[in-house]
Amino acid sequence: MAAAAAGTRVFLEVRRRLQSALLILGEPKEGGVPVDISIAPCSLRVKTPEGCTELRLPAEVSLVPSSCRGLQYVPGDGLHLRLQVRAESDAKLISMFNQSSQAHGCCTFYCQSCGEVVIRDRKLVRVLPLPSENWGALVEEWCCHPDPFANKPLHPQENDCFIGDSFFLVNLRSDLWQPRPESAPVETHCPSSENHFKLKPKANTKVICKRCKVMLGETMSSETTKFYMTEIIIQPSERNFSIIPRSQFVQNVVAQCLVELSAARSTFRFTIQGHDGKAYILLWLLNSDSLVIESLGSSKSITKFPLLEDTLKEDSSSAWNAVKVLYQPCIKNRNEKLSSAWESDISIHSLTLPSATCLELLLILSRNNATLPPSLRSMNSFQSLHTWAQCE
Repeated sequence: MAAAAAGTRVFLEVRRRLQSALLILGEPKEGGVPVDISIAPCSLRVKTPEGCTELRLPAEVSLVPSSCRGLQYVPGDGLHLRLQVRAESDAKLISMFNQSSQAHGCCTFYCQSCGEVVIRDRKLVRVLPLPSENWGALVEEWCCHPDPFANKPLHPQENDCFIGDSFFLVNLRSDLWQPRPESAPVETHCPSSENHFKLKPKANTKVICKRCKVMLGETMSSETTKFYMTEIIIQPSERNFSIIPRSQFVQNVVAQCLVELSAARSTFRFTIQGHDGKAYILLWLLNSDSLVIESLGSSKSITKFPLLEDTLKEDSSSAWNAVKVLYQPCIKNRNEKLSSAWESDISIHSLTLPSATCLELLLILSRNNATLPPSLRSMNSFQSLHTWAQCE
């Protein structure tokens, strides 16, 4: 896919839909060092007195060397160059709506953080998406008689799994181990996808992993439990639990949610809020058709985040599908006016995650942003950072 020797950092963003690419060649350690750049359809090579960096492209991408244009030097970044590419259409993401239905026969629910079994050998007969949060209002427009669904929340049956925007709703049977909430919930009915059941604020309904004590979800009733997508992995029972780095899993799940919701509801702005109702991040999805190919050169110059896994290797090269987003943090009273304006805007969609996961996501965005060339870390009047969230 990509290979490189120690030398200049090479950053290539391919836009599949536009059939174009932005190439950034990092600044040499010493100014005025001659650089020899060779561009072939399937590779890039950069030679300097310090060494040679070669970037081989994935099979589905080829460059058009004769289309190079817009060469400019950006202080702090290096050389910028645009060129045409021939790239296959977007790689399809694994839909969160199909994650459970892909399991043949019985499946097992695991805690993503530690691998503890939450639900064992559950046969899912129906895996269905929940309606949007405004479906109740729409029913009134469709029906010429009183709403037949009033005060009838959608409770999953024993072999059901209902899929919300960022969670699964399942029915926990008494013969299976189930995480015990710290106190019983108090239930009122509010039929929507994002807040299908509304609980009194003081009711502690957290569902905690009995091994690692991570919050997995919330109890909705005596039988129904909501598990957040960022905390649970669902796999066929015959398959062993596969360990996925936490930060990689979180950003992949969130990226998939953003892409699916933007396609289904034509919304591109999102608020990430905790289960406590507080807004943590404002997100603006720019595009989801990027392929990023990068030779990091020496990763010593990249900011490290001790609380996250170190996924960068010395002199490593990588290629991944990505979504590009703008984001603004809302913690510690930051961006209060902007956050209030977004919360009152009906075109902006809200995604609810455990509060600890919201903070994890903010760290992931900050780390990803720190690995970008400096000129790509901010965007005009939005006064935010933009980053690439990996998606498989």
